[in-house]
Amino acid sequence: MTAAMQLKAVPGNPVTQRSDEEWRLRRELAACYRLIAHFKMTDLIFTHISVRIPGPEHHFLINPYGLFFDEVTASNLVKIDLSGQAMEPSPHPVNPAGFVIHSAIHGAREDAQCVLHTHTKAGCAVAAQKDGLLPINQINLEFYGKVAYHDYEGIALDLDEQKRLVADLGGKAVMILRNHGLLTVGKDAKQAFLRMYYLEKACEIQLAAQSAGHALIIPSKEVCEHTERQYNAPPVPSSDGRTLSDPEGYDLAWSALLRLLDRLDPTYKN
Repeated sequence: MTAAMQLKAVPGNPVTQRSDEEWRLRRELAACYRLIAHFKMTDLIFTHISVRIPGPEHHFLINPYGLFFDEVTASNLVKIDLSGQAMEPSPHPVNPAGFVIHSAIHGAREDAQCVLHTHTKAGCAVAAQKDGLLPINQINLEFYGKVAYHDYEGIALDLDEQKRLVADLGGKAVMILRNHGLLTVGKDAKQAFLRMYYLEKACEIQLAAQSAGHALIIPSKEVCEHTERQYNAPPVPSSDGRTLSDPEGYDLAWSALLRLLDRLDPTYKN
């Protein structure tokens, strides 16, 4: 593994200057790290999740390199700018590959407030398949026509790769990094996490279905497109009650996940 990016800390004690909004974002991001750990989507210390702090500066929070994800708390997250400089004192370095990937996306996408990257077994296996994610299950169909792909260029340490990474992601919220892993973005940690949770499950389903050695059933293009719209552009309930929607599902799921964390270990909030 490469050496950690050593950050130059700014003087003073900016911790006391953190706004209520920043603390809220820190707690949400710390919760996201704990959930990735709980659902066994970690790669020791080597993947990363970031959240942008509101404002024109494009400052963002990322994990302290060297800590397991179940050690991440709201207060020990590292705040850096798009050049990699620390915005407040921290004893922790930042993963250089994490800086390359996350600074590129935060700098290019105003809507990508949270960026989540994993190296799971299922995700890496599908990332090695020429056809990528297949529309073989209802869960997979959330991502039908919505997955970007980025060809492997080596460990993400070359700043020149940033422009190709951003170009390949385009306006999409999900990307498979070929021969590497998975990436999701969202308007907040909740959205990025739930996208990753179901993208990971979609990859697991695909591998399980392929391992049976039988021909796979692929729904029609019309059904695939209809299901994707049901996920991402829920219909307005019809007056006759024959078309329903579930606009609160993901909010309810996130609330349940936070209750789970509070039962298991609420120290992520510290």
